[in-house]
Amino acid sequence: MYKEYFGLNEMPFSISPDPRFLFMSYHHREALAHLIYGVKSEGGFVVLTGEVGTGKTTICRCFLEQLPENTNVAFILNPIVSKVEILKKICDELGIKYTVETDSVKYLTDCIYSYLIDSFSKGERTIIIIEEAQNLSSDVLEQIRLLTNLETNEHKLLQIIMIGQPQLKDILSRDDMSQLSQRITARYHIGPLHKNEIYDYIRHRLKIAGIDKILFPESLMDLIAKYTKGIPRLINIICDRALLGAYVEGKQIVDKNILLKAVNEVFGMNESRMKMVFFNRTAVSVAFSLVFISIIFFLSFNYKAVLSRSLMNISKNTKQNVTEAVVSDLLSEINGDKFFIQSKFEAYEQLLKLWKFSSRVSVDNNFCNNIKKYGLRCLEGIGSIKEIVGFNLPVVLKIFDNNNIEHYVTLLSIKDDIAKVYYNKRVLNVYLKDLEDLWLGEYLLLWKTPPHYEGPFKKGYTGDVVLWLRDSLKRLYGDDSNLDSRLYDEMLMNRVRRFQIRHGLNPDGIVGAHTIIYINNLLNYNQPCLIGKVEG
Repeated sequence: MYKEYFGLNEMPFSISPDPRFLFMSYHHREALAHLIYGVKSEGGFVVLTGEVGTGKTTICRCFLEQLPENTNVAFILNPIVSKVEILKKICDELGIKYTVETDSVKYLTDCIYSYLIDSFSKGERTIIIIEEAQNLSSDVLEQIRLLTNLETNEHKLLQIIMIGQPQLKDILSRDDMSQLSQRITARYHIGPLHKNEIYDYIRHRLKIAGIDKILFPESLMDLIAKYTKGIPRLINIICDRALLGAYVEGKQIVDKNILLKAVNEVFGMNESRMKMVFFNRTAVSVAFSLVFISIIFFLSFNYKAVLSRSLMNISKNTKQNVTEAVVSDLLSEINGDKFFIQSKFEAYEQLLKLWKFSSRVSVDNNFCNNIKKYGLRCLEGIGSIKEIVGFNLPVVLKIFDNNNIEHYVTLLSIKDDIAKVYYNKRVLNVYLKDLEDLWLGEYLLLWKTPPHYEGPFKKGYTGDVVLWLRDSLKRLYGDDSNLDSRLYDEMLMNRVRRFQIRHGLNPDGIVGAHTIIYINNLLNYNQPCLIGKVEG
């Protein structure tokens, strides 16, 4: 839309992992160097970790472009599988023929070994790249480790690159992973862009897209750094929205107001709340005099926040727990005298209690896989409070303190402008706007799957879950002449689209998590609610 307006050859801030747009920050240069070193050293494992959106996949694509032509590569994109399934995926990626019906680990391993021997004799090398490797179960990790035993007297026949989120580091540091960890020849963790790199990052992407002029003044970099924390994906999303805003307003550069509106669209915060975020996260690092001035400003313009801080101090002085009558200041809580960090696992446990599964599900790095057998799934994403309210389900939010340390809270309920959260083994009442100020949009919730649900489905799909869909829409909106049909046909898809439009969902006709969550809410299934019963 804005491409022609600014004279761009292509969209500069796409979130697809295009190696042409890779900006070689310090972290990205080091990551690429570690990948190349790890492969050249012919070791068993190379590990690359980083937060979501830091550019791990893009680095990997750039790395692949530098491999010689005699390299065979297998990409494993969805590693939530069993030992047999991971071996079959490897065979499929490398074009290895095998008996599809087999469940024999030995047979599949022998097929892979024969392929590796044959490839080695032709002067070829084989690499397996596993994305989202933090989702690998312990037995699958062990099976992968055993694959690296396939070797000649002088050479390893297989190298494995594991790419994952930071929890992969924790998994590999466990005692039961010591044998695998000892085989890692290179490992690197990609951090976010430094504030001083963001300006060059944005200019680099614009130049690759076809223009070499300033669209984002340097004066905006502090704001961009604050709201994105240097995460390239978030920078891309906000810059894309900001350019669209500049186009709509007929301006040639992005100014502060346009940027704040872009952040509002991405994170669901208004300008006053964003200003408070900026204040809250910088006040502790400035001189005392500036803190004093900021407090005066705060007292003048935010009496509710001051009131909540006063109530919090009263609660501390009387050594009483927070009650229904007290509104706590969450910022003071997470930056309190008794330093405490609530992990995501503690927040997940509280979420499970609301679903009445706390005694049955193991809360660990395989949490989202563990709950599937109970008819529940995880939904993770980046959104706004408006989106969370639409789901009407309790949710775990990642928030940040003044030192940019991450904490996790379980959002239990919302009523008017008050949110009830679980944090530090207590239930706290906090102002919703204060919670938004500490949150950059990342969430995880649980949702209930229909009977026989295997995954998102669209027109042409046939299965028993279609019967559930037909029955659900009948209960909501009236009769369906094909109630016994298991085919997701054109007529049913149109009904789904009308449902999606009615509830502000993407009317693509695909029945996935968002659509099912809204159906579940309207049919009032036995599940916890964030705001109570909703009407269709």
